[in-house]
Formats: sequence, structure tokens, C-alpha cells
Amino acid sequence: MYMGQQSLNAARRYTAIDAGSRVEGATPHQLVRILFDELLLSLDTAIFAMKSGDRHKCMDRQTRALAILHALETSLDHEKGGEIALNLAVIYREVRKRTLKATATNDPAPMEASRGFIADIAGAWNQ
Repeated sequence: MYMGQQSLNAARRYTAIDAGSRVEGATPHQLVRILFDELLLSLDTAIFAMKSGDRHKCMDRQTRALAILHALETSLDHEKGGEIALNLAVIYREVRKRTLKATATNDPAPMEASRGFIADIAGAWNQ
């Protein structure tokens, strides 16, 4: 387990450095990509922490994930995005609900399912 956590910590540090350098001069499209990357990393870390019994780390990463989900939802342009924006808002709310449920019940399954939804959306965004 230790090597897994060590690898995860290293990945987080490199991602934070990478994200900071990518934000400078990024287009709005690239900024959303960065948010998705950070969200996926936060969910991955929260899931790993939950499975490892590190409640503090799990809650910390859950809080970060919820903040990013809120930022993604509030950045939606419902006028231009129409039904797609509405559907994304519903998905973001559902992911928040499942993430909270996962930590409340100490069951990573709802968060893992949520991570899958976000990975699909991030993959489509990246294309």
C-alpha cells in the first residue's frame, strides 16, 4: 500500500506543477480540460484514501472534487449550450450526490461510478 500512496502523491505533485503551468495563457476550452484533469485526480485520490482507511485525506479530496464540480456546473452557458448544458448540470449534481454518499457510507462504489461518468465526459471534451 505504501508504494501506491507514494506513487499517488508523486502523481499529484507533478499534476499540480503541470496544471499551474498549463493555466497560464490557456484558452477557456483548455481551462475546462484542466478542471476535468484535477477532478479525476481528486476522485482517484479520494477513492484510494477511502480504501486505505485514510478518512482525513478522503474528505480533503472529496471537498476538492465537490468544489471543481460546482465550478464546472456554474461555468455552463445554458443559452448557448441548451440541452447539453442542462444534461451536464444534471450529471454534475448526480456526481456530487454520489460522492457525498460514498463518504457518508464509507463505500467507494458510488464514487467509482461517478468517476466513470466524469472520465467519459472528459474524454469527449478532450476530443
